[in-house]
Amino acid sequence: ENKKRADAVIAQYPVGHQQAATIPLLDLAQRQHGGWLPLAAMNYVAEYLDMAPMRVYEVATFYTMFNRNPVGKYHVQVCTTTPCMLRDSDMVVRACKENLGIGLGETSKDKMWTLMEVECLGACVNAPMMQINDAYYEDLKEEDVHEILNDLREGRQPKPGSRIDRFASEPITGLTSLTSPPTGPGFGVREDL
Repeated sequence: ENKKRADAVIAQYPVGHQQAATIPLLDLAQRQHGGWLPLAAMNYVAEYLDMAPMRVYEVATFYTMFNRNPVGKYHVQVCTTTPCMLRDSDMVVRACKENLGIGLGETSKDKMWTLMEVECLGACVNAPMMQINDAYYEDLKEEDVHEILNDLREGRQPKPGSRIDRFASEPITGLTSLTSPPTGPGFGVREDL
């Protein structure tokens, strides 16, 4: 099944440029290996794309989305860069440490949780936030962090996205522009035209 997926990914690239599929194939390999990317998987991707293994290692070590060590079933990543820090990402880190009983960069003994501090995850407007596996949880308060982690621990899937129910990245105070239907053709055009 993964070979079919890999072939479908490669088919999206022009002939002679299949090496551009390195990132999606590394992602596929990481998912196949339970959330991390062993050296054997990187070597396989290099061979599959007919490229030097070092080129694949360069990609895998540059992008933080690739884990070169095993991670827990739930990979908890907390953004602590400036926008999140200003909105109290330290509280998110504290709540995670307290709830999970592990520190940053650690994996729980039962291999269920890995807690990481990461650079910007691109949800600055909805700070503070954390990513667990592929899901983003945004606009977090301390009780939200505990609720999300406890839900996962008990086998429930918490709803990803904003915890204050705002749509996408709209302002926390509500929309400030485009608040009425658009005007029709000719609106604002001089009458002498």
